[in-house]
Amino acid sequence: MYVFSDYFSASIAWVLFVFNFETGMRLFQLGKLNFLGAQTALFFGLLIIPLFWLLISYLNGYYAVLVGKSRLQELWNTFYLTLVASMVLFLVGFLLVPELNPKLWFGVMPAFMLVYFFSVYIPRVSISSIITHRIRTGKMGYNTLLIGSYGSALQLYNELEQQPKKVGYKFVGFVHVKGNKNELLTPYLEHLGGVENLPQLIRTKNIEEVIIAVETSEHNKIQGILNILKPTPVRIKAIPSTYDIINGRANISTLYSPPLIEVTHELMSIFELNFKRLFDITASVFAMALLLPVYLFVAGGVLFSSRGPIFYYQERIGLHGKPFMIYKFRSMLTGAEKDGPALSSIYDSRVTKFGRIMRRFRLDELPQFYNVIKGEMSIVGPRPERQCYINQIVKMLMK
Repeated sequence: MYVFSDYFSASIAWVLFVFNFETGMRLFQLGKLNFLGAQTALFFGLLIIPLFWLLISYLNGYYAVLVGKSRLQELWNTFYLTLVASMVLFLVGFLLVPELNPKLWFGVMPAFMLVYFFSVYIPRVSISSIITHRIRTGKMGYNTLLIGSYGSALQLYNELEQQPKKVGYKFVGFVHVKGNKNELLTPYLEHLGGVENLPQLIRTKNIEEVIIAVETSEHNKIQGILNILKPTPVRIKAIPSTYDIINGRANISTLYSPPLIEVTHELMSIFELNFKRLFDITASVFAMALLLPVYLFVAGGVLFSSRGPIFYYQERIGLHGKPFMIYKFRSMLTGAEKDGPALSSIYDSRVTKFGRIMRRFRLDELPQFYNVIKGEMSIVGPRPERQCYINQIVKMLMK
């Protein structure tokens, strides 16, 4: 809804601007575009301007968080993006049409910003208001899992359930940290086992948010819980201490909800993440086109050096624990892992002669640019590992 609304609104704003632009030229008595010129500007603008608006909104992270938008944030975000878009478009226009008087550009720019701002902001805030109303009335929400089973978890659950207006939490159950038959939440929520079941529960129950509400005696388990949750796509929140509230770490996103700390593993902002993704796609497409002769050479070398397919496929675990098939040029003999997974070494007899050359220069990994384009990997990022090795690592971390 947001994307469609933004595209449609930006198109309408550009149509209004083109006709205002002609009127502005008459007022400034600087001549005017003929009908063909206006029509051309209108056509090319409708192709480029809405897509440009969607791009800067995406990079800014506007489409990353779709619920719980603040009215003030919505106002500032739209104004800021309108200002940036206007400056970029007018700079491009000034460079493309240098013969026009600069007074014209500065004269119509405020009107352009005003038309764009209201054309985009009114639909945006309308959609946000509809979503907020549906959340407040309990018609919309996100599946939430509570970690904890004693006094802190019970108190938080009662506070959230007794709020005059809903805040979006749809509790599907709780998990315990230390197993005990006297879980206080049992009469109110379904007991779904212990924290070791979190990855499976998040998948099967479609969990979108997890709230950690453990006791003081269980605080030593928090790091282990966060390690389990790190590969999952859920939002993580926790009950703050008095110190956290005083220092402003607790996030009070609504008057109808107790303050909670939002835990994030991301070291980059939404803008940085989106820009990185855009760079990954652009660089990968360019690299694959540029290295096409190398691809053909390596493919021929693999084909004639040993029997078997040119490419090798292997399941790896990517972002949020999602499995995917990684692509490589085959550097080993066919059936090299018939006895099970095994790490390779420098003098591995399973590696072909041409495979050793490929591995020395990392040529066998060139097909992974395709994984990057698909969004399964990143040019700069952690190395995706196999599930069997991940299980061993997690087992060591939870000791």
